[in-house]
Amino acid sequence: MRRIGIDVGGTNTDAVLIEEGKVVRAVKAPTSEDVTGGILDALARLGQSGVLRTRRIDGVMIGTTHFVNAVVQRRSLTPVAALRLAMPASASLPPFCDWPDDLAGIVRGGVWMVEGGHEYDGRPFMPLDTVAVQRAAREMKARGLRAVAISASFSPLDSSHEKQAAEIVARELPGAAITCSSDLGRIGLLERENAGLLNAALADLARDTIAAFEKAIADSGIEAPLFITQNDGTVVEAAQAGRLPVYSFASGATNSMRGGAYLSGLQDAMVVDVGGTTTDVGQLKNGFPREANSVVKVGGVRTLFRMPDLMSIGLGGGSHVSLEPLQVGPLSVGYRLLKEGIAFGGKQLTTTDIAVAAGKLALGDRAKVAHLDAATCARVFAEARRMVEETVDRMKTEAGDVPLVAVGGGAFLVPDKLDGVARVVRVQHGDCANAVGAAIAQVSGECDQIFRDLARVEAIARAKEIAADRAAAAGADRSTLSTIETEDMPLAYLPGNSLRVRVRVVGDVAAA
Repeated sequence: MRRIGIDVGGTNTDAVLIEEGKVVRAVKAPTSEDVTGGILDALARLGQSGVLRTRRIDGVMIGTTHFVNAVVQRRSLTPVAALRLAMPASASLPPFCDWPDDLAGIVRGGVWMVEGGHEYDGRPFMPLDTVAVQRAAREMKARGLRAVAISASFSPLDSSHEKQAAEIVARELPGAAITCSSDLGRIGLLERENAGLLNAALADLARDTIAAFEKAIADSGIEAPLFITQNDGTVVEAAQAGRLPVYSFASGATNSMRGGAYLSGLQDAMVVDVGGTTTDVGQLKNGFPREANSVVKVGGVRTLFRMPDLMSIGLGGGSHVSLEPLQVGPLSVGYRLLKEGIAFGGKQLTTTDIAVAAGKLALGDRAKVAHLDAATCARVFAEARRMVEETVDRMKTEAGDVPLVAVGGGAFLVPDKLDGVARVVRVQHGDCANAVGAAIAQVSGECDQIFRDLARVEAIARAKEIAADRAAAAGADRSTLSTIETEDMPLAYLPGNSLRVRVRVVGDVAAA
């Protein structure tokens, strides 16, 4: 199996070639503003040794922050028609009610609320008003809206109203990008609806971005299927990722965690990924990132869907350094490090300049940072250590010391000894762990659903079937699937024998 893994970060675009489980070559290239330029550059550097010409590539796995950056930076977003099926309830809290005003002003294309949805026990709340849905779709068409997010009360229990409404909208708006919230979120109408709205707002960007990725690969002379990495450290086929781009929001950090696990051989550990702009801290459980079980805010919007449990701080290889008073980050020169860093002839003092002055890195011109004495460098490194220790301590789930894997291009900011850490593990190719994590990624499927009037064993078996079907639809080889996570919780407040079951399975990418 030969794969190329690519991770597009805020500062660098990393690429690796993995063959039969071993890293053959790893390269870095500056991230370009158009993203694809950096990918082309990285692939060109990867192929300079001729390794791509003589080998058949089985897949290209790309991780990108393009989609989450669009939300955070309020750019390249499409106006969305919000269709909620829950009337006469929920009218007091309409779609977009809890969004930041600036973001809502960009995304809100219109709001339609009609009768429909289900009760918490799966019974129909109101019959779906198909006439009102059809009328709403025609009004959307009149406004020129091409992205639609459909949400219904308790649709994770029964998605039939959302699917029926989607069919009606598709007939009235051929070619529209339609997102059903039941494909994304869990129980909780507003947060699930928000995830659907964000997903629909990214429809045009996702289509254009994935097309650009495919063109970059083709222009590099590589003939291989394209996969996009997801929030849980797995991948899906490009077409599926284009339909659900929000599942790639936190893929960069999860790629690094998966890469750290793979390169170190540790399945349970803390991981610190120090990039050019931020440091992400998470925990590995069975080789996969621990998932967040609570609401996660993205760009100021409350969401509840599959996201890793991470803590990010403004510490990276390009972080601004102020000496009086001492402050490291959160601002960063990002991909402009080679132009703006003092060691490279610029004027902005960064953590990389400090590392060059201290002899930790052989980059740039050390003579340009000769004025930074040992005491100054030690102060900056001590502050970086304090920031990392505090964040690791907040993310730990046990009192004892734990192993920690330090990866990323800025891992020189993590000292060899940290309070609360048994040992700091550094690995070969750790500066490209994100691309390694992308290259070795598997395909996952998840089911988070409430089952009624089934025995516990039967409910879990049914959840596993659903998760397996979803993994196969995402591109997994069904024969390689294994269950990595199972949770079940009896729901005493629901009538009958109700059980909430969450199952996640992973498997290898199916052969082309």
